[in-house]
Amino acid sequence: MSDWKTRTKLIHAGARRSQYGEMSEAIFLTQGFVYDSAGQAEARFIEAGPDEFIYARYGNPTVRMFEERMAAIEGTEDAFATASGMAAVNGALTALLRAGDHVVSARALFGSCLYVLEILARFGVEVTFVDGTDEGQWRAAVRPGTKALFLETVSNPTLEVVDIAAVAAIGHDVGATVIVDNVFATPTFSKAVALGADVVVYSATKHIDGSGRCLGGVVCGSRAFVRKVLEPYLKHTGAALSPFNAWVMLKGLETLDLRVRQQAATALAVARALEDHPKLARVIYPGLPAHPRHGLAMAQMGSGGTVVTFEVAGGQAAAFRLLDALRIVKISNNLGDAKSIITHPATTTHQRLPAEQKAALGITPGLVRLSLGLEDEADILADLRQALDRV
Repeated sequence: MSDWKTRTKLIHAGARRSQYGEMSEAIFLTQGFVYDSAGQAEARFIEAGPDEFIYARYGNPTVRMFEERMAAIEGTEDAFATASGMAAVNGALTALLRAGDHVVSARALFGSCLYVLEILARFGVEVTFVDGTDEGQWRAAVRPGTKALFLETVSNPTLEVVDIAAVAAIGHDVGATVIVDNVFATPTFSKAVALGADVVVYSATKHIDGSGRCLGGVVCGSRAFVRKVLEPYLKHTGAALSPFNAWVMLKGLETLDLRVRQQAATALAVARALEDHPKLARVIYPGLPAHPRHGLAMAQMGSGGTVVTFEVAGGQAAAFRLLDALRIVKISNNLGDAKSIITHPATTTHQRLPAEQKAALGITPGLVRLSLGLEDEADILADLRQALDRV
């Protein structure tokens, strides 16, 4: 399997079949497992084998298929699936950190990721925020004993691109674990592990599902991190992925590469078409040469991704008029869906942040985030243009 290309791994990696030889992966919709003897139960609780299960909170055959497939495509030794993307972020950070530890984080993060770091700070973890695009700030912030570095490889929603290799080198120099939230890069464009990331986190709810059906998340990393650090925390605190949701994610992975490449192509077309629109103050897309880290994005991902962010001139009122005038693009706060989705971060995903923090992050009243779906490119462009005409 190690010789297979990514698209093949997306379809076949981790598959295990029952005695019936089913073609599609089976859903083992069970929370418990039966032992042949009391001695077998005792032995399994001491150390379960690769195809032995105890309780669905600890593991399940369908969930295990999803974990093994994610580890295979991400290039890590192991993975642990969770009930949501935020359960994965919380698990990766909280399982590793304790009171007195120091973590350095990029300041540009999804609102819920910022909240997890606030919770950790309440419990005695020291958190230092830096401009993720400034390697000098990372270098100045770390110190001997810094336990972790945390970042989004492409930030939500302003699409800042962090130099993974540079930040990983800075973290490793002080013995820190480098944890990256890779949602916007997607497994299709990810090279995070090859660039030095130790732990990669995904919200499977986004591109992996791809159709807005189920919540899910996954943490990919070394076997030592996943089984010795992460698993004890997650299995006892209950962030288990449902077997049904794991099955949905397995089906999503089969078409992930095809979907994401098409969505990214549409995103690039939309960004180019809107770049000089008179009713937009700015268009942010890593695939555009005007993006300050265009070269880095191309080197790290080979693509600008599936999301375009732009600022409507006229502030929140103008942005709301745009959103309300759209016919095909739907207003929602998800992304990575087969349907094109638009949201207004300042009043939704980042609503709870103080005004000064929003301003520092570039989340202005006119900013909107557009996740491109699988509709016809011409239809999406026509929908955006007619909505902009009404602003």
